[in-house]
Amino acid sequence: MMQMRQWTIGIGAASALVFGVALAAKIWPQLDLIGVGSRAPAFRAVNLRTRRPASLADYRGKVVLLNVWATWCAPCRVEMPSLERLHAKLAGPDFAVVAVSIDDGDSSSVMNFVRELGLGFDVLQDKGGGIQQIYQTTGVPESFVIDRDGVIIKKVIGAAEWDGPVNELLIRKLVDAR
Repeated sequence: MMQMRQWTIGIGAASALVFGVALAAKIWPQLDLIGVGSRAPAFRAVNLRTRRPASLADYRGKVVLLNVWATWCAPCRVEMPSLERLHAKLAGPDFAVVAVSIDDGDSSSVMNFVRELGLGFDVLQDKGGGIQQIYQTTGVPESFVIDRDGVIIKKVIGAAEWDGPVNELLIRKLVDAR
């Protein structure tokens, strides 16, 4: 009787251990959250102006304001003019605004949106929406300020006033930091 109880306890403990390891392996990726202080993950998209593949590596050494958006998103439309004004003030060899559209249609609707709003910064498209999974976004718009070393300094969920004094000062400080 005692031996049967020991076997039962042993099998129960082994089962719990196997279940625990399997559960940890399943949820581990969810525990590695992307946020302030994280290294900005690599992504791939298409630059709609050049029609060439683009990635975060193309902006290495620059401060980047990465914006994930869509043409059907009303807050995105509200936010875009402030991104353009910030781009007009600060764009150059040390800073880039990069807006990645997650629209799954052809690029013509995205480019019509870009022309309508007169946007001069880089506009990329990720039809599959992979950037949303990679950056663990909860919706659009969602933005990330990335320093020259590829570290996320600020994350904003929702529309922001990017050319406002607080955001402009942050970008200027990052650009001036060497």
